[in-house]
Amino acid sequence: MGLFLGGFVGFLAIGVPIALALGLACAGYLVVTGNADLLRAFPQHMASGVDNFILLTIPMFLLAGNLMNAGGITERLVDCARAVVGHVRGGLALVNVVASMFFSGISGAATADASALGTVLIPAMEKEGYGKAYSAALTAVTSVIGPIIPPSIAMIIYGVLSGTSIARLFIAGIVPGLLLGIGLMGYVYYAARRYGHPISEPVPLPQKAVAVGRAIPALMLPVIILGGILSGVFSPTESAAVAVIYALLVSTLLYRTLTFADLWRALNDTAVLTAGIMLIVAVAKMVSFVLGFDNIPAKVATAMLSISTDKIILLIMINLFLLLLGLFLEPLAAMIMTMPVLLEIAKLLELDLVHLGMIVVLNLVIGLATPPVGLCLFIVCAIGRVSLEEVSRAVLPMLGICLIVLLLVTFVPELVLFLPQLLDS
Repeated sequence: MGLFLGGFVGFLAIGVPIALALGLACAGYLVVTGNADLLRAFPQHMASGVDNFILLTIPMFLLAGNLMNAGGITERLVDCARAVVGHVRGGLALVNVVASMFFSGISGAATADASALGTVLIPAMEKEGYGKAYSAALTAVTSVIGPIIPPSIAMIIYGVLSGTSIARLFIAGIVPGLLLGIGLMGYVYYAARRYGHPISEPVPLPQKAVAVGRAIPALMLPVIILGGILSGVFSPTESAAVAVIYALLVSTLLYRTLTFADLWRALNDTAVLTAGIMLIVAVAKMVSFVLGFDNIPAKVATAMLSISTDKIILLIMINLFLLLLGLFLEPLAAMIMTMPVLLEIAKLLELDLVHLGMIVVLNLVIGLATPPVGLCLFIVCAIGRVSLEEVSRAVLPMLGICLIVLLLVTFVPELVLFLPQLLDS
């Protein structure tokens, strides 16, 4: 295990992309341990890694999000949120949280939320009198809601790696996503009172009705996805295809804002991002093979159990380990490295895999907004033209809210399991 991790960290240190670093670490491990002949199996393992029908949901959900964003959805969601909550003290900050909750039902990715909403909200918040660091930090943390409220790319990858139902994972993410949103809104309201954040002009009722009405077609997308899955009308994969068709129709026929240039850019962005994700997923199969070669997951699980057999202590250890890993690795790569071990521990602890999935995804996406190397932090720093040090200080209280939700999800499993159980009944 140390040899593999050392190679992986070494390749990352010299700037090798994550997918290639994982693959080279696997190859190096086999060569050093005298099993170079097994390198011939690399292509076969990689091909089998992406030979999964459910993975079709990834490019389609990404394309649906890109189409809606290119079609002007971001501005409509922000206008809707501003009409609903913008009139209270700190209203534009509340708009930031609410808009992220709306947008998360479309994009499924934290970085997409940070980029799309950040370009609109960070300059608007600065213009209204909010501090640059606060505006950027809030945008980074609210983007974490994206992979929690369905659809979620991270949950799809977890489902593929663990063999867990994607539909049950999607439904389980609703309550944690709402808890994150409510918790952040509470903090925003407290900060607005304490620091005297500005009050926006109230939106007249006719304009409010127009703003909400313009956003309803976009807000129907997550309703269609979840409603179709829950009612059994279509599978998660089919729901992704429906989402693309719906996004295309709304953007072209209803909003009439999607040009051919926008469509080409959305297709190109989707293809590039999908290729990167699929390469990581393909390498995951090889990582799993290498780790299983010396039965490493079982050995690590046994080592953890030798420290303590108490379920609470082990869950705390899992959380600390994942939080630390999330500080340095992108969620997909972190899942690939840890899932074999976590599945072994889950079997010994008799953990529900949906519950484990929420713990894993929450931990790793929190890392996207955690200093010093959270990817969403770098995105908002670039948009807001503010230093990482300033944003890091402003983001700490908000991360505290995220950790409280994480603890609730970890130690009160009913919060995430009661909706999937309703789905089963």
